[in-house]
Amino acid sequence: MKVALTGAGGMLGHAVGKVFSDLDLVPFSRAELDIASLDDAVRKIRDARPDYLIHAAAFTNVDGCETEPEKAYLVNGIGARNIAIACEEIRCPVVLISSDYVFDGSKPAPYDEWDTPNPVSRYGVSKLMAEKFVSSLMNRYYIVRTSWLFGSNGKNFVDTIIRLLTEQDHLRVVNDQFGSPTYTEDLARALKELLGRGYGIYHMTNAGICTWYEFAVEIAEKRGIQKQIMPVTSEEFVRPARRPANSALNDTMLRLEGITPLRHWEDALDDYLSRDS
Repeated sequence: MKVALTGAGGMLGHAVGKVFSDLDLVPFSRAELDIASLDDAVRKIRDARPDYLIHAAAFTNVDGCETEPEKAYLVNGIGARNIAIACEEIRCPVVLISSDYVFDGSKPAPYDEWDTPNPVSRYGVSKLMAEKFVSSLMNRYYIVRTSWLFGSNGKNFVDTIIRLLTEQDHLRVVNDQFGSPTYTEDLARALKELLGRGYGIYHMTNAGICTWYEFAVEIAEKRGIQKQIMPVTSEEFVRPARRPANSALNDTMLRLEGITPLRHWEDALDDYLSRDS
């Protein structure tokens, strides 16, 4: 099986490269494939002729997307359109990596795959654009929504909290936004198991739900860092982009398809911290 990968230089791309090392993997970094160029995407994907393509390249800075919306729409939206067109030409299914931020966070329970998206940020809008392009331009595709990624080879919340706790006496962390931290290597393993299964929309996150504050407290405890972490509201911690209050995702389709559910995020965090130490 030959699998192409965009965003190979990113955090998820790094994990996919590790997990898919036994397959014929064709990695495309930002320098090797300009997803914003339809001509470049068509030519390079046609030359590679993969059996599947995992589209992990994205502009993931949520606040950056809010201040540079056209860049978000170009990279995340038009980029996915170009990948979809290129892959449909050679009948190659796409695995689009999407986000929990396509939802508005108003649902009091975790979101199912069939719930209606309603993003509240430019980043969320750009990821919904990507989903709509892929679903309208392709016959065979996987849309995989995930959340709160952490892992090696990229900026993430776990490393940021550890760094800030070594630099500061105390931290203020939001305690009214709920979601599921997801380890990139666990996600990559689930993506590998997904290939060849039924097409459609899947939610893939580690099990369990917490707030950013609870996540930060767990990180500090596991690292043995005794610094004060104070819970605050979203209104007290103002940022350019609005975040959904609840972006937890149900993995209903994953379980119905018989794919192994991801382990609890606390166990995944143990694994990550043990490798990082």
